[in-house]
Amino acid sequence: MPHQEPPDDIRAHITTTTERGSFAMARCSCGWAGPARRSRDRARTDAAAHTSTG
Repeated sequence: MPHQEPPDDIRAHITTTTERGSFAMARCSCGWAGPARRSRDRARTDAAAHTSTG
């Protein structure tokens, strides 16, 4: 089976969470950044919402 690249819209949205002090923030490879949160789980939820809405 030949190797296939994922569609551009999937490849463009790789999210991570970063921490600065007591705050966590979600960021995306497309340039989007979520608000600073005290909850890491909430930052991950922000990232999931971003990738599901595009």
